[in-house]
Amino acid sequence: MTKLNPRQREAVRYIDGPLLVLAGAGSGKTSVITQKIAYLVKTCGIKAERIAAVTFTNKAAREMKERVGKILGGNASEGLTVSTFHQLGLKIIRSERKLLGLKNGFSIFDGQDTQTLIKDLLIQEHGAEGDQAGVIQQRISNWKNDRVLPEQALAGAKSPADMLCAQAYLRYKRALRAYNALDFDDLILLPTVLFEHHPDVLEKWQNQIHHLLVDEYQDTNSSQYLLVKQLIGLRGGLTVVGDDDQSIYAWRGARPENLAQLQQDFPGLKLVKLEQNYRSTSRILKAANTLIANNAHVFDKQLWSELGYGDPLRVIRCSDEQHEADQVVAEILDHKLRKRTRFGDYAVLYRGNHQSRLIELALQQQQVPYHLSGGTSFFARNEVKDIMAYLRLIINENDDNAFLRIANVPRRKLGASTLEALGNFANAQHCSLNQACGRIGKEHVPEAGLQRLREFRNWMDAIRRQCDGNNNVSGVRQMVREMQYEEWLNQLSSSEDVAQRRMGNVHLLIDSLQRVMNEEQVALDEAVSRLVLRDLLEQQEEEDASPDNVQLMTMHSSKGLEFPHVFIIGMEENLLPHRSSVQDGNIEEERRLAYVGITRAQQTLAMTMATKRRQFGETINCEPSRFIDELPQDDLQWQGGGAETVEANEERGQETLAGLKNLFA
Repeated sequence: MTKLNPRQREAVRYIDGPLLVLAGAGSGKTSVITQKIAYLVKTCGIKAERIAAVTFTNKAAREMKERVGKILGGNASEGLTVSTFHQLGLKIIRSERKLLGLKNGFSIFDGQDTQTLIKDLLIQEHGAEGDQAGVIQQRISNWKNDRVLPEQALAGAKSPADMLCAQAYLRYKRALRAYNALDFDDLILLPTVLFEHHPDVLEKWQNQIHHLLVDEYQDTNSSQYLLVKQLIGLRGGLTVVGDDDQSIYAWRGARPENLAQLQQDFPGLKLVKLEQNYRSTSRILKAANTLIANNAHVFDKQLWSELGYGDPLRVIRCSDEQHEADQVVAEILDHKLRKRTRFGDYAVLYRGNHQSRLIELALQQQQVPYHLSGGTSFFARNEVKDIMAYLRLIINENDDNAFLRIANVPRRKLGASTLEALGNFANAQHCSLNQACGRIGKEHVPEAGLQRLREFRNWMDAIRRQCDGNNNVSGVRQMVREMQYEEWLNQLSSSEDVAQRRMGNVHLLIDSLQRVMNEEQVALDEAVSRLVLRDLLEQQEEEDASPDNVQLMTMHSSKGLEFPHVFIIGMEENLLPHRSSVQDGNIEEERRLAYVGITRAQQTLAMTMATKRRQFGETINCEPSRFIDELPQDDLQWQGGGAETVEANEERGQETLAGLKNLFA
């Protein structure tokens, strides 16, 4: 799409106040955002450094910045901020860290760091309650997303469980402060709290941003919405792009009602609807429109297309999940033969990751190449992160985040209270945690804790000396043996096989380290840095590449993507919609998820269901998803279970013959 349609043009050129662009699936919203940035710079004379565009993924931010750069050319886009919400929050925190009571070089905890800390705190204070760490972590995250501080959570506690979570939240906040650390949710929460208490700082940031553009606005939580409101103030230089029908992240705090809230908070809000779809056939869009019409709406829209009516939507009945997997793979191979397509043209979407296993095996059996989205990166595996943290501490003894990760991995009986006391002492002394181990005395931590801290520091110093010579990697291998990491994995893992696989990853990491040092003739510190960078680049390449592989992914992961031919498997009650959503009465979000799945398809869409399915060790009877009943029945072509028509079978037979003839033509 090179030219803007009338509605897109209207959205680009409107600068007289806040604007909501209600952008349906495949309606060219990215073009609108990038063209509007260019319009603000070239036509309206707003300097690029006074414009900020915010989205939710690094990939989306990167693509947006590249497209704007191409449109503007030269240095015109220099200084433009295009980032994720969390990157913007981090930028504000780094700039204002002193007001937030943070030292330079503060750490950012990932999900696993957070859960480990909460678990340690729970064990310390409640003994066997450590197994609740995951639940409490989610509760704390929800509180932060809704801008509820620990004191407010304590005041609002209505049950013993509420009180336990709120107390854990308060202890967790204190521990993070002692460690000079933040978690992911803090990156949004802290700027909003800062702006609330320091109007002068808020005014400074408002003066820096004259126009703010926000993508995927339906996915914002309460804290993100407030941050947008604060940054805009009374200026009104705001363009928001979103689609309430694609809000599928309530489980991580997203509030689709934020779109409606805009009308209340910005009375002069202008609404522009993008309803022309550039992706899908009219039949696919009719199905999507008919399905989503069953949800309540603040804003109504009807997607339409000029790409023709298209093929019927197929519903394939299968006897069980194995038959479903075999049938999907057979359908892909048959269609590829008949239509002479690429494997990369096909996507298989599902509600939960567990549904991919049989599909994977069936694809492997037929030697069909595939790519599974959402797999864990090598460097994201816990055992690899552990050893990398040790390596980081070897090359930089003052890496506080690495110190915290491995101080108790494997267990050294360093309790959360000892580490918190160490953190407070380090803050007071303006030194690293490692340095603090050598300075702290009995007046701060008990004798036993003091001894363990010093033992850990002395041992790490010895390892560091071992790795200083030419035999660096042998020193690393010795370290892994001395700390009995393999025994630690055996204790943690669900089976011996799992433990062996995880230990294999550790050996692979050390071998990779050796190879980098040998091939690139660099020292240990440089090799560690290169390994991390290499992983990041590989992830980026994988993200950007479009190899000729069948794509397997959850419907959540498919958002923002498109494929010529889509299979949605498991269209059954308790799968889609999911059992928990049915029980919680959250059908509307599940319907939006189905809508997202349907609108990924450009040319063809097939949905499968199983009559029986194994679940928790027993075979259960399955009912078709209610969402199939909500689709326009005249557009559905049924297959399997005796549902095929003679005409459909004859048509497919003729197409297959034609495909074979083409191969040998």
